[in-house]
Amino acid sequence: MNDSDCCVAGKMYPTYKCSPPLSGNTKAYLTLNSFEKNGDGGGPSECDNQYHNDNTPVVALSTGWYNNGGRCHNHIRINGNGRSVVAMVVDECNSTEGCDADHDYQPPCPNNIVDASKAVWKALGVPEDNWGGLDITWSDA
Repeated sequence: MNDSDCCVAGKMYPTYKCSPPLSGNTKAYLTLNSFEKNGDGGGPSECDNQYHNDNTPVVALSTGWYNNGGRCHNHIRINGNGRSVVAMVVDECNSTEGCDADHDYQPPCPNNIVDASKAVWKALGVPEDNWGGLDITWSDA
């Protein structure tokens, strides 16, 4: 587990249908996810109903940016920690629902998230102790 937050019974969580507008360098918050079977991501990826190895640079985007699957298998460029990496969009970080088995009992995703595999964090050169949250920018690759 990557120390994912679990929902608190009775707590209401904000939900979002939209994400911030896209620009050449869209600000976002990078989070850590495992897209492997039995990983933090819960079920298989939305785009292809498959699991993905932690050593593959893949990401999930907040609902608005995910665009009903319109970005599936597209590549995005992530800039952070003075480096850049290209990753493939394979999943949605759902901003409209959460707190159930499909979402690993995690709260709904904020609307500005790029949820990335370990390979993305490694490529950005972030020390493992600091994995979990990083201010980044991203654009279509």
